[in-house]
Amino acid sequence: MRTVETDVIQTSPELVAKWLPERASDSYKGQNGAVAVVGGSWLYHGAPTLTALGALRSGVDLVYLAVPKVIASPVRAMSPNLIVLPLADAKITVGTANRLLTWLPVVQSVTLGPGLGKQRTEGVRRLVSEFSLRGVKLLLDADALMPDVVEAASGKPAVVTPHGGEFKRIYGVEVTRDLESRVRAVKEHAAKSKVTVLLKGVVDVVSDGERVAINRTGCAAMTVGGTGDVLSGLVSGLMSKGVAPFEAAAAGAYLNGLAGEKAAEKLGNHIMATDVIEMIPLVMKQINR
Repeated sequence: MRTVETDVIQTSPELVAKWLPERASDSYKGQNGAVAVVGGSWLYHGAPTLTALGALRSGVDLVYLAVPKVIASPVRAMSPNLIVLPLADAKITVGTANRLLTWLPVVQSVTLGPGLGKQRTEGVRRLVSEFSLRGVKLLLDADALMPDVVEAASGKPAVVTPHGGEFKRIYGVEVTRDLESRVRAVKEHAAKSKVTVLLKGVVDVVSDGERVAINRTGCAAMTVGGTGDVLSGLVSGLMSKGVAPFEAAAAGAYLNGLAGEKAAEKLGNHIMATDVIEMIPLVMKQINR
């Protein structure tokens, strides 16, 4: 009998190396990807910042971070490497979305959702629709993982990154710990929703509805808050550099997990999400061509 192990792609350093683009020696600023991260709220300033820093550590040239103006100043103070765009409203209203679409320079990928908090989805759906028309790749995470938002991304070059609870919220299906069951559920719902699904867990499962990849990197220390935000930034960064959604999701899961392992080797079960970010260049350096 065939098992899940023979039916899916297993992430590996050799495979990820094939997926990562080479960096041209004569390239200049802007040619190696630009990412936008839209998120944050009066309560959550860390999530979008971690996502943006994860994207930057993937090797992109520019990261724009759009957050409510109430947290824009402290977010700016966290890193001089990010370009912070203050949003007038605390929520992503349709008006806020329209203003951001006017201000934002050209980017190749956008992450929506980290730290947004619960809110009406009209503004987020407006961003999904307009960015899709512009050919921008999308990553939906956290509070953007709502059924109508995912539906708006259907058929577009998009990745959704739920954990088990968010998967149930989107698709109404509770996934078990059984790997074969998780693989079937992810593949089925990726096909139905026409997006790439990255189901996070002890073993990550990625599918675009046709192909399936599983990733086994990572460790128990990565239960600390923020590592999923870092993952979203990594995947979005890879997409901005031209990697297709399925490959970007699988490679991002591999690299994020490996960076977490390296951080835990150094610090034990006492790591923070920022420690994972700091290890990303080291693991990517080993793999980059």
